[in-house]
Amino acid sequence: MKILKVIHGYPPAYNAGSEVYSQTLCEALSQNHEVYVFTREENPFLPDYDMRVEKGKLTKYLINIPLLRQRYRYSHPEVDRVFEDILETINPDVVHIGHLNHLSTTIIPKISRRRIPIVYTLHDYWLICARGQFLQRNPQTTQDLWPLCEGQGNEKCAKNCYAGYFSGLQEERNKEIAYWTDWFRARMDHIRDIVTQVDLFIAPSQYLLKKYKDFFNLSSLVYMDYGFDLERFIKRQRVKEDKFVFGYMGTHTPQKGIHHLIEAFGKVKSDSYLRIWGRERGEVTPALKSFVHNLPLEKRRLIDWRGEYNNKKIVEDVFNHTDAIVVPSIWEENSPLVIHEAQQMKVPVITANSGGMAEYVHHGVNGLLFDHRNSNDLAKQMEWLAKNLAEAETLGKRGYIYSDNIPDIKDQVKDLENIYKALILEKRISK
Repeated sequence: MKILKVIHGYPPAYNAGSEVYSQTLCEALSQNHEVYVFTREENPFLPDYDMRVEKGKLTKYLINIPLLRQRYRYSHPEVDRVFEDILETINPDVVHIGHLNHLSTTIIPKISRRRIPIVYTLHDYWLICARGQFLQRNPQTTQDLWPLCEGQGNEKCAKNCYAGYFSGLQEERNKEIAYWTDWFRARMDHIRDIVTQVDLFIAPSQYLLKKYKDFFNLSSLVYMDYGFDLERFIKRQRVKEDKFVFGYMGTHTPQKGIHHLIEAFGKVKSDSYLRIWGRERGEVTPALKSFVHNLPLEKRRLIDWRGEYNNKKIVEDVFNHTDAIVVPSIWEENSPLVIHEAQQMKVPVITANSGGMAEYVHHGVNGLLFDHRNSNDLAKQMEWLAKNLAEAETLGKRGYIYSDNIPDIKDQVKDLENIYKALILEKRISK
């Protein structure tokens, strides 16, 4: 088959969960199929919407998106035109979408009109939340900069998330609320139309599946956990150290709750280290590191910033150097890859009792849960784990709770091949 994967970022330029999973899937599919990737890059020295091609085992089409100027657009006619040319050139048998943020939602009708099956893997809430994570960002809120949002609402979204784009003139406020309320109404009307043209949605957690099913009343929606390249999970050889080591793997963003982790670590009395792996991000990382200055000097010395790791060497670079992984996200994550990876390596996980995080970690079974967004409770769970080494090891050994191993990407490819073939046949019969 000729398979076209659409994703808003692709390694090595982008290394968050959806991008890493997409790479794993594309590389596995390319063993037996022609795989093409349509993705974005951001290069201010190239013309806007310039497209370049990288050829290898799979072919990547990279379109240059002027993100700083058009961050919240969801439809890009310029992207659509480039994408239509790619469709004409490739004529794929199926298009598998991973994310359309920073690309264009209106490529979906272009695909649908050609009667090409569309599969869409959901990675967050972006289709039902313009910010993608159901976190509010109201500049007027000072005590909690990232309050959780219970659901989409046009006027609420205008006031609680997009007030930062208002002029600041009080006499204009009502007009601006009305403008952005109408913007959200138009966006959601458009999205409701778009989702009806997708042949199958895939949700990697039951939590996310329910969110989308309740919102859109979708029938063409199935659960399928992420698949992983198990060959890269060689046997863990823990390097001996004098202290228990907590590890964090992920991006340096507020949504990931890493500042809560640093605060919690400052309250842990047991002798332990905190190691932080992840790519540094402009001004964000120095601001994040400033949280460390609030800790006592002896605690500051126990925090080790390790930088970005090679995902294909995750065992040697990360798991051989940590005793537990902490996933402290302040948004209700879907199905974090890092949880699965730690469980495959029999490393215990501490994460929040919310969203898809609690779906894969059961308290006292294969890890520990803390009260979501509560750094005091996170510190309590970290303290317990560091003091109970035998129990920590037992929790880790239980690993992935639903089977002996996390899902193998090879098995997932077989399942997807069957899905693709069934949809292709269905399109042909209905012509």
